[in-house]
Amino acid sequence: MRSYRSMGPTHIATNVTTVDCHKQVRTWRLLRTIMELLIPTCNCTFVHTTDDHPSSTTTNHPKPTTSSTSFSSSSSFLTGTIFGYKKGKVKFCIQSNSTSPNPILLLELAVPTTILAREMRSGLLRIALECSSEQTNSLLEMPVWKMYCNGKRVGFAVKRKPSKTDMEVLRRMKSVVVGAGIVSGKEIGCQEDDILYLRGNFERIRGSSDAQSFHLIDPDGNINQDLSIFFLRSR
Repeated sequence: MRSYRSMGPTHIATNVTTVDCHKQVRTWRLLRTIMELLIPTCNCTFVHTTDDHPSSTTTNHPKPTTSSTSFSSSSSFLTGTIFGYKKGKVKFCIQSNSTSPNPILLLELAVPTTILAREMRSGLLRIALECSSEQTNSLLEMPVWKMYCNGKRVGFAVKRKPSKTDMEVLRRMKSVVVGAGIVSGKEIGCQEDDILYLRGNFERIRGSSDAQSFHLIDPDGNINQDLSIFFLRSR
């Protein structure tokens, strides 16, 4: 079992009180969706009542309910790169492989490179990206996402069209399948700053049209980083 499947509780929102029913219901839905994505090897049935409250679920003695949600998932493997200027914000790029000239997705994340590097020092990083159900685009085509980093709300992630600099950075890393390092700013025409990167193989799990996740594969422990990124559309 890969390392990313062993994790502590993931909290999407904080300071939820017993009287804040709307936030509690939405948080439970997000947590349930993340758990579905983290258990891709079986068909799981999550039983709930129409109010979708945590107290409605049970594992030992199921009660009659008015609805149920059946879940199954599929997975594939892609190349993922997290990179950014030392003094700038981080970007997350997904490609079909390390040499592909056309990224499947490029997101500018809400956090600066230095802040994300600090979050990654523990070896565990969970990023949850949430969009609204009002949008009808396919999930990865959504333009703006609420972003949570290790359980903390940190702003918004935005889908970007790769710039010339982005494409040059990716071109210089095309021989890197797995690894971390620095691309000299001088080599790409930036005299003031260097670019840090982390690249590896990611398992992409499609839970549903409203939920996907990307999990860094580190079978040999070379990267020493447990990293998962969740894309969720709230209902």
